[in-house]
Amino acid sequence: MAHIQSSTRIPALWTAAYGPHRPRPVRLLARTLLRVRAFARELALADHVPSGGY
Repeated sequence: MAHIQSSTRIPALWTAAYGPHRPRPVRLLARTLLRVRAFARELALADHVPSGGY
């Protein structure tokens, strides 16, 4: 059995946000959480890049 690389796995939140057969409120909440997570990551990385950021 082949080992799946961790970089190729799809997070559960992404599956909930964009996968089929999910109720609309669940998809909207998951997409919002993905946006918040991405913003928090960008904000955290802004202190560590020479170009500044936020």
